Amino acid sequence: MVRLLPYLRPYRARWIAMFVAAVLSLIATIGIPLITKAVIDGPIAHQDRRGLWVLGSAAVAFGILEATLWFVRRWLVSRATLGAETGIRKDLYARLQVLPMSFHSQWQSGQLLSRMMNDLATVRRLLGFGFTFLVLNIIQIIIVSGILLAMYWPLGVLVIVCVVPIVAVIWHFQREFIRLSRAAQDQAGHVATTVEEAALGNRVIKSFGREEHIFERFDQRATDLYGIQLEKVKLQAKFWTLLEVIPTLSLIAVLGLGAAAAGQHRLTLGTLVAFITLMLSLVWPISSLGFLLSMAQEAMTASTRIVEIFDAPMEITDGTSGHQPSTGHLQLIDVGFRFADTPADGDWALRHVNLDVAPGETVALVGSTGSGKSILTALIPRLHDVSEGSIRIDGVDIRDMSLPDLRSTVATAFEDPTLFSMSVLENLTLGNPGADPEHVQEAIEVAQAHFVHDLPYGLDTRIGEQGMSLSGGQRQRLSLARAVLTRPRVLVLDDTLSALDVHTEAKVEEALSRVLHDVTGIVVAHRASTVLLADKVALLERGTITHVGTHRDLLESVPSYRFLLSAQLGEDVDHDEFAEVLS
Repeated sequence: MVRLLPYLRPYRARWIAMFVAAVLSLIATIGIPLITKAVIDGPIAHQDRRGLWVLGSAAVAFGILEATLWFVRRWLVSRATLGAETGIRKDLYARLQVLPMSFHSQWQSGQLLSRMMNDLATVRRLLGFGFTFLVLNIIQIIIVSGILLAMYWPLGVLVIVCVVPIVAVIWHFQREFIRLSRAAQDQAGHVATTVEEAALGNRVIKSFGREEHIFERFDQRATDLYGIQLEKVKLQAKFWTLLEVIPTLSLIAVLGLGAAAAGQHRLTLGTLVAFITLMLSLVWPISSLGFLLSMAQEAMTASTRIVEIFDAPMEITDGTSGHQPSTGHLQLIDVGFRFADTPADGDWALRHVNLDVAPGETVALVGSTGSGKSILTALIPRLHDVSEGSIRIDGVDIRDMSLPDLRSTVATAFEDPTLFSMSVLENLTLGNPGADPEHVQEAIEVAQAHFVHDLPYGLDTRIGEQGMSLSGGQRQRLSLARAVLTRPRVLVLDDTLSALDVHTEAKVEEALSRVLHDVTGIVVAHRASTVLLADKVALLERGTITHVGTHRDLLESVPSYRFLLSAQLGEDVDHDEFAEVLS
């Protein structure tokens, strides 16, 4: 929680004004019973009508003042806490954007959503309601206890003694409540993940007829959350029962002893009424201590979950060279990569990868499934960092470049593209917001994405979450157009044409060949036809590049390469026939 307090600094003036208003409101609250005592022991006892009007008017003024200060306090604290919550949420979202892919691969999206929404709301409730009342209630308990002791110390001591078991109850239940709060918040994240996955994968679920299975999975997680929350309610029920019983028993004792003392003239009737009124004013502050401390514990747990994201290691950081590549000469020098959670003696995803791609040259990466092609393409824009070796553009290690410079130099189109719930134009210009309309049209031409003009509102059509209203081939073409539109020096295509039909693919490849002529290109090729886009081919086997050469040279001299491409055609053709088909 302490880590989040700096977000309140811009609102210090409001917090100070709020506490001043709160203290004045508290004074008014305490003042009303004291005025009541003065009225009973003064004007009423002595039949002083003028004094009754004066003190009665003072009581009304105190009541109006108290109500006004309550409004001012709530308004000020709401402005401050909502502002702090918005600041934390913005920084949390910004943090999620810069955390590496390794972080996002280990965290469920529902857990992140739960922290972004539910946990922040829990922290805001504490800052806006719980913390304020906790401080004010403690102040009220101390001040009123002092006044009660001054009024009639035997009854004052009785009231103070009754606070001790309440503190004991709070101490007894707090650890278990912390455990259940964390469990409930984590399980809420699992439920959110299940809902999100079901919404995004609805098409797959329906196509396999697995609605009942997915519901059972959700039902199990929702039931687990219900069970945890029920345990929490049971604990709170025990907690609140004790916190209600103790003040009630105390009140009964005070009424009995106070009535006896008044009958023996050891205290006045006005004092007894004021004493009981003030004691009743302590019932809520004392009883609410448990509720407020429970809220504090929930907020502490929530803040810990939020800080976990802020404390996640930044494995990929900005370089400081300020170098902006001009030619796009790409070099992979003894590159190795393995995932962070791989044991020290575990397998490498890539090892001893060497490749030199001259400016304007295109290399096709060919390899079997699992050979490391996608990982290799992810290393170039630093979605992951190399574990050993280096990747250089124009002779500069990409780790020394600033991330904005690198990612304006390198553009990537993925096999499974992500589109956002925004217009077609906004999706296309994501990497180049200031793109000219003619450049947008050129990118559409290259990707053969003319279908966008047939949409209901053309480029202004909102395409829906994840672009699910479009076919796989349409999404891939938009992703390709988006990458081309950034006008990069290095263009990485991770099997971007896999969902296209043969005729559309041929048109895209023809247009793409003109684009690749002006940039350094890395093309992951699963189809034999895609290889023809490249000036040379790199064969990736078991995490390393074993052969580099022209398509014809590898076809003639490398059996494994010939086997991979013949498998793409679906038949084991004769070498001469195969060379004729692909050359």
